[in-house]
Amino acid sequence: MAVLLVFTIILSLLSTELSFVFADIGTATAYHPPYLPTRCNGNRQDQFPPGNLFVAVGEGLWDNGAACGRRYRMRCISGNNKPCKGSTIDVKVVDFCRASPCPSTIVLSNDAFQAISRVDAKINVEYV
Repeated sequence: MAVLLVFTIILSLLSTELSFVFADIGTATAYHPPYLPTRCNGNRQDQFPPGNLFVAVGEGLWDNGAACGRRYRMRCISGNNKPCKGSTIDVKVVDFCRASPCPSTIVLSNDAFQAISRVDAKINVEYV
């Protein structure tokens, strides 16, 4: 019985990490207001999800605008000065990266970036 309990505990701990087994790895930076207009929905305020956990994506993920509305689960995995908080967030794509060239794979709203990182610098992220 004890072996079964230990096995169940280990399996439950591993299952929380399984969602990232097939994740992509990229970089992330923060972008700052004003967030409007966006390339996805212009000046519509209702495009932003609760908690302002949204992102703009670079050319590699943009897919000629098909990325609009996509949702990603992401977390910080590394960076300078140990920036990662260890939390996972769900974000929604609302824009195309405004900088040319884009400074990272994904550019997070201030709220999204602060949810996963302690510093305002480029970080490495895992997303699915």
